[in-house]
Amino acid sequence: MAAPRPNILRGPNVLRGIVRVALGRPEGIDQFADTRKGFLASLAPLIAFPLVGTFLLLLEGGGVPAVADLFATLAVLLAPPVLSFELARLWGRQARWLRFATAFNWCQWLLPVLASVLMTILGLLLRIGLSEHAATVMLVLGLGGYGLWLHWFLARHGLALSGFRAAMLVLTVNLGTALLVLAPRLLALQRT
Repeated sequence: MAAPRPNILRGPNVLRGIVRVALGRPEGIDQFADTRKGFLASLAPLIAFPLVGTFLLLLEGGGVPAVADLFATLAVLLAPPVLSFELARLWGRQARWLRFATAFNWCQWLLPVLASVLMTILGLLLRIGLSEHAATVMLVLGLGGYGLWLHWFLARHGLALSGFRAAMLVLTVNLGTALLVLAPRLLALQRT
């Protein structure tokens, strides 16, 4: 007699978690691991794509600008976990941080999917007369708004924060990340 097959719908499932979070269902966060291994697994593909891209640019003679862009991308990927951990620690939520950070990393894949859907819809609207400027504004506002909501939602429910503290986390993490990426570039511009 064959052993019973495990029911993959019972245990944690990243794809199921992403879909539930995308739909605003807080229990989706429970689908993500709260271990270091789970966090690193969520970070690995986010880092792998820029590394491969930089390698290909270097093969084509991209040089120093390609490496500089890689470091900027790494700052964008690594600053949010570091900054959010410090806020979680400050607010006594560090025990919940690993699951939050893992969910945050995996849910970043929602943004390119949303971008594709929005670009398809906007492409159809362009054909019936929507201006390119209006389409661009709608794309940026749609993606930006959803991205900020997603970050807030994950902070609110993943770290069990009040709505205000979740908003503070989103603001702090995004401004801190922007400073880490833009400050070196602005300093370099002043030297020239």
